[in-house]
Amino acid sequence: MAALSYQVLRPARALSSPKLSSSLLFSIRLLTSSSSSSIGSGVDLQAASFGGPSQSVPPLRREPNQRNVQWVFLGCPGVGKGTYASRLSNLLGVPHIATGDLVREELSSSGPLAPELAEVVNQGKLVSDEIIINLLSNRLQASAAKGESGFILDGFPRTIRQAEILEGVTDIDLVINLKLREDALLAKCLGRRLCSECGGNYNIASIDIKGEDGNPDMYMPPLLPPPHCASKLITRADDTEVVVKERLRVYNEMSRPVEEFYRSRGKLLEFDLPGGIPESWPKLLQALNLEDHDKQSAAA
Repeated sequence: MAALSYQVLRPARALSSPKLSSSLLFSIRLLTSSSSSSIGSGVDLQAASFGGPSQSVPPLRREPNQRNVQWVFLGCPGVGKGTYASRLSNLLGVPHIATGDLVREELSSSGPLAPELAEVVNQGKLVSDEIIINLLSNRLQASAAKGESGFILDGFPRTIRQAEILEGVTDIDLVINLKLREDALLAKCLGRRLCSECGGNYNIASIDIKGEDGNPDMYMPPLLPPPHCASKLITRADDTEVVVKERLRVYNEMSRPVEEFYRSRGKLLEFDLPGGIPESWPKLLQALNLEDHDKQSAAA
């Protein structure tokens, strides 16, 4: 398989929603206009599969004068996309853009979309393509205005239509699909807490699952807040067992075609999380052929 190149932009294809594609095209054109590089020698992504079936991921090379990475994180709600995407964002010096955060920011702003969004989110449904692409376009334009280059998308695309729109306006270099066994995923979602004062994200779940049927043991310690946040923790309104299960069902139903979309293009890296951050972070870096010189961060 030929190596993936870091093209800045392909001409937009004819799509069923020209307004959506042109809006996103304009935003990504701004964001990819910078040729600054935050990784001097580029990323060399070896063929790798962690915990899943064997697959072939082509080497990914970049010339020093080319743009930064354009990656996507896939995975069920609560799997840890935000945690690992944020860490990679800091490591590679590119914006981490989480559509879930964009939705929550819009909700908290009490803007014109807030009532519609609140109803959709509280029922565990997926937000419409039109709203998501509108929010994403605004965020990309803000990144471009700050001189940022490249991106790691978290939570987008979630549907084939979104993937086709994104594919039509820019080159995605790599799609990292995070996976976690369902019982651990449910416990993680129900254990999520948010500090009402500082906005910090924590998790009170202590997950200790004994291995069965050939599956290894899994331990994920809680991510507890500092003392000054402990009394201010709140639960997200949509983190109830009924809503979480419905959210997972909807995601699993819609994600398979998206995974196959990127798998068929040789861009999908499947990564089964073996445990908490201290165990998973070094193995994810190994899968991506990256190094984190701040060794202390693996233990966070």
